[in-house]
Amino acid sequence: MTQNTVKVKVWDIPTRLFHWGMLCLLGGLWWTAESGEMEWHQLLAYSLMILLAMRLLWGFIGSDTARFSHFVRSPKTVFNYLKQTKQHGISASVGHNPAGGYMVVALISLVCLQLVSGLFATDDIFTEGPLYSSVSSDTAAWLTWLHKKNFDLILILAAIHVLAVGVHMIKGDKIIMAMFSGYKRLPEVQAPSLAFASVLKAIVIVLVVGALVLNYLMLPIIDML
Repeated sequence: MTQNTVKVKVWDIPTRLFHWGMLCLLGGLWWTAESGEMEWHQLLAYSLMILLAMRLLWGFIGSDTARFSHFVRSPKTVFNYLKQTKQHGISASVGHNPAGGYMVVALISLVCLQLVSGLFATDDIFTEGPLYSSVSSDTAAWLTWLHKKNFDLILILAAIHVLAVGVHMIKGDKIIMAMFSGYKRLPEVQAPSLAFASVLKAIVIVLVVGALVLNYLMLPIIDML
């Protein structure tokens, strides 16, 4: 019997903007580092810092599907989900599935590590992070090495993420379209009742964090352009 499906809103605007914004900024960060445009590299990094701060706060005070409590499950739950997927195939999920939730946490953690290590890093030519002088040269050198190597880990996880999304798309779980539109088609019996936080709350977070980052980190670099 064919199940009746309904159109359900699963992703709010702040979550979707974070997803695509982080993708674009990481691409820009890679390009500026490769081409030696370090001032722009720093500006993009601080823009990502604002976006990431919003997402971390949104994980606690945002919409249901954006909250960490909604998709960070116990290892046992993840194991049972993978076992069920192997036996019965992939099915559409509300928000992040248990395995995908771990991927989100891993990617956000690595991006946080990338940003923090970059504050202490140097290219040994012209550019130094704003906290470079607060640590020893040996520590700065190690954090610079970590900053470079950690990006490789981000690329590996991103590749795994893209592969998983591709498999889900082939199996009929339209993840990418949902991250654009915010809506998914789900079996009527699976349709949840979700609460969505006001977009104004996210705007206030971005404005407050953005003002601090702009004043203390971005303006000194903008003055040098």
